[in-house]
Amino acid sequence: MSGETLNIERTFQAPAERVFDAWTSEEVMRRWFYGRADWENTLAEVDLRIGGSVRIVMRDPETGKEYGGGGSYTEIDRPSRLAFTWQWDDEQRETLIEIDFDEAEGETTVRFTHSNLADQEAVRSHEGGWTTCFDNLERIL
Repeated sequence: MSGETLNIERTFQAPAERVFDAWTSEEVMRRWFYGRADWENTLAEVDLRIGGSVRIVMRDPETGKEYGGGGSYTEIDRPSRLAFTWQWDDEQRETLIEIDFDEAEGETTVRFTHSNLADQEAVRSHEGGWTTCFDNLERIL
């Protein structure tokens, strides 16, 4: 894959297994996986196996517009690493999301990489959305 890459590092006050599970539990993902503070997650589907699918649909409650995307798991090493392809429903470009979970003294540092983004504008847009997702995740953990 080529394109631009977004890297985010964030530390959560929770063990790695709990943070990893937040990325792979449909019920938990519905509570944090949306890109704007006032949005909601209307669908989270997980088939947690190599080649299995992941799908998310977020809704803007103000307009009712939904934004969906999904991909396939390429790496699963609970609780230390997770990777999956990602493609928004309205885009042709497939990207890759890689997440490393490093636990020390009850805290987990997440090293998040989203690669093959189209350009710097896409990096900035995704950085805003992912920052909101991580803020949501921190709140529920």
